[in-house]
Amino acid sequence: MSWNLVLPLVIIVVMFWFMSRQQKKQREQQQNMQKNMQKGSKVITIGGLHAVVDSVDNVAKTVDLDAEGVILTYELSAIRSISNPADSEKPTVADITPATKVEDNSEKITDNTDKPADDK
Repeated sequence: MSWNLVLPLVIIVVMFWFMSRQQKKQREQQQNMQKNMQKGSKVITIGGLHAVVDSVDNVAKTVDLDAEGVILTYELSAIRSISNPADSEKPTVADITPATKVEDNSEKITDNTDKPADDK
């Protein structure tokens, strides 16, 4: 056999091997995410629905989501991403207020050149 035939075959085999490894890693990451899902976690489905987990049934592989008072049942595989409630802490008012007070020491300039002239 010539190198013109062997080299492309080797490249294709190596490419498929790397692609299958990446798919395996993604599948393991998805399974770990599904196992760690718990009540109160904020999730986004593959359809773009943002909701909060109400209950998880690992036997039936379903999850009940609370989307603003509406309870919906989805398969675990339909969950795209999860953020735990501890991860998404909202800033308080004390976090937003500035640490130092800024004083206004600028001089106020009043100039009559902007006013129209009174011609009588």
